[in-house]
Amino acid sequence: MVLARAGDQSRRCVDRARDRRRRRGPDLADPVIGTPRVHHRAVDSTNERARELAVRGAPHGTLVTAAEQTAGRGRQGRSWLAPAGDAVLMSVVLRDLDERFPLLPLAAAVAVAEACESLAPVRCEIKWPNDVWIERRKVAGILVEGRPAAGWAVLGVGVNVRSAPAELGDIATSIGAGVAVESALGALVDALARWLGREGAQVLEAWRARDALRGESVRWADGAGTAAGIDDSGSLLVQSDTGLIALSAGEVHLQR
Repeated sequence: MVLARAGDQSRRCVDRARDRRRRRGPDLADPVIGTPRVHHRAVDSTNERARELAVRGAPHGTLVTAAEQTAGRGRQGRSWLAPAGDAVLMSVVLRDLDERFPLLPLAAAVAVAEACESLAPVRCEIKWPNDVWIERRKVAGILVEGRPAAGWAVLGVGVNVRSAPAELGDIATSIGAGVAVESALGALVDALARWLGREGAQVLEAWRARDALRGESVRWADGAGTAAGIDDSGSLLVQSDTGLIALSAGEVHLQR
């Protein structure tokens, strides 16, 4: 990864990388993810900074990282909290999105799970659609934003590496105190490079093998039922009193 600090130097680095990619053409399956890399000591949101770079033409694979976020974003408009210096906080610009784009959040979740397992003796599951769990507590979250019609998206990932926020101790966890943040970032970038180019059938199979909700009682804003896996579009299937329902968006909770 080519590292640049925030500011004019980072913009020059992004511009040079963009020119190189234009000469050979970007690809969602391109293994070159993480170059160039723009790092911030502290930032409001890596997704926000990556979106700005994407609008300015940053090439596929441009990576934005931070040691600390002051306004990190999660799904459903929630905030993402992480201890400063103890988490991977990253967003990557993706271009030339194809028919695999709807499964991007699922592919990213599989990649995060594999990366965590490569770093510590843990077993990761995925709570639909893309929260990564260790022992039923959240270790990582994923947020996809962008403009598919314009050909780009931003994939944001937050992973608790050495510790989890103290105030979320009952629902959050970390990979382990002995894992270095940069090592975790490297493992994550490598895993994303592998999984973002996989065929949809491979993504669905890998995701289903880690499904944390299948067979569990769940509830959502409009009802409750038993989770029955996902369909080929990535929607959650729930068996309710009225029949099988497919949920394509929204928040689903385990019935405790």
